[in-house]
Amino acid sequence: MAMEMKINKEEYINKVYGCWIGKNIGGTMGAPYEGKKEMLDISGFSSQKGEPLPNDDLDLQLVWLQAMQEVGPKSLNANALADYWLTYITPHWAEYGINKSNLEMGLLPPLSGQFKNIWKNSNGAWIRSEIWACLAPGIPNIAVKYALMDASVDHGLAEGTNAEIFTAALQSMAFFESDIRKLIEKALEFIPKDCRIARSVKIVLDSYDKKIPWEDVRQMLVKDSEDLGWFQAPANIGYVVLGLIYGEGDFKKSVIYSINCGDDTDCTGATCGAVLGIIMGADKIPSDWKEYIGDRIITMCINGSYSFLMPKSCTELTERIVTTMPPVLNAHGIFAEYTEDNSNLENINLDVILKDYTTPFKDCIKTTLSQNPYSFEISEVHTKARIEYEGEPIVKPNSEFYIKIFLKNSRRQSFHYEFNVFLPEGWTAEYNHTGYIYERTQLDKGICEWQMKINVGENVCAINKFPIMISPKGHAVPVMVPIVLLG
Repeated sequence: MAMEMKINKEEYINKVYGCWIGKNIGGTMGAPYEGKKEMLDISGFSSQKGEPLPNDDLDLQLVWLQAMQEVGPKSLNANALADYWLTYITPHWAEYGINKSNLEMGLLPPLSGQFKNIWKNSNGAWIRSEIWACLAPGIPNIAVKYALMDASVDHGLAEGTNAEIFTAALQSMAFFESDIRKLIEKALEFIPKDCRIARSVKIVLDSYDKKIPWEDVRQMLVKDSEDLGWFQAPANIGYVVLGLIYGEGDFKKSVIYSINCGDDTDCTGATCGAVLGIIMGADKIPSDWKEYIGDRIITMCINGSYSFLMPKSCTELTERIVTTMPPVLNAHGIFAEYTEDNSNLENINLDVILKDYTTPFKDCIKTTLSQNPYSFEISEVHTKARIEYEGEPIVKPNSEFYIKIFLKNSRRQSFHYEFNVFLPEGWTAEYNHTGYIYERTQLDKGICEWQMKINVGENVCAINKFPIMISPKGHAVPVMVPIVLLG
């Protein structure tokens, strides 16, 4: 039975618009100092009035909105986002470039974000979580679901992905919760307690409680992330949280604190500004800063040679989100209705949204984050398949390689499966040709585990591709699993 949710339209528009204006303010103010390793001492804008600076933080989210509207909320997954990466997103720097190179070889997420990626703990993912929060206001489970898909493409299952899960949850809840400390603590519940993102956040919270000066806390974050290096998510998430906590609700103070910590300043300022923009709404953002930044969106990372309905302003972006949000929630069993009255979330039970039978959603997310990152997923309407490699997808002539496939039943019926593997010439494999999966019930989650041992032949190419065809009897469409092993 669908849950009902009433949202005051005027208030929601004000918060969504505040999100993007806040994002543009912080990103533009911080952009001139991006990459500075020392502490800064800025007090405001150094850019030209009325000229917001371009920022990949915002650019990628315009692509994700296009993907959501074209693919639809039920079908959108990490593989679809990966395809949009290759079509629309132009940069090849850091994790962006590594992920795109992996995708072009045929490696799917999260493998695309994990394999040979020295930037998998970096900042490229958490800087683009606002779109998921705006499309799932007050429903962090849904925002986090999409954030995990998103981040896995270029950060695998590493700290960069933990970071986007944290910011997506925080920003989603910020639509209906204004207590910043409470938001941060609730967002921590979505990520592993022992991850580096959680560690950085706790350094800030504990230090604030002990009344340690913010400058000293910044140094503590730098020291704690020395082993990871510069431009990494744990320290920079710490700088965002530092701005939010030490700024104590003051928009200007908070954004400037985050930027003055240095490092990825356009990202920290933009995310801090976006969070406060959601909490306050656009009408509470300081008017002089709003006037200075204006309404335009300037892009730098989007391939405009393809058909792309790109918003040209924060106003237009807000309007498209307002139209898109109800169908997104409806696809997850929530009937969202705009109202002129007060918003009402009384009928929303977060404990059952995206729950996997007896497993709460937060635990499902943490289980996913702990899985083998050298993996990927393929879905058909009747079956979801998660493919795990024994390690990096690299083989040598006359070697052995193991692959596991976990099939999950998407229907209320039992299936017999037939497996067929189409190997490169000279390669052989050992595997069961049939499998069985039960219907999903409270007692059985409907999962079939299948394993294959590959005997690699003498001929190994740079890129070795072959399919595994998994055919459920009684269904016309098989699950086609594309295997890619590198020589």
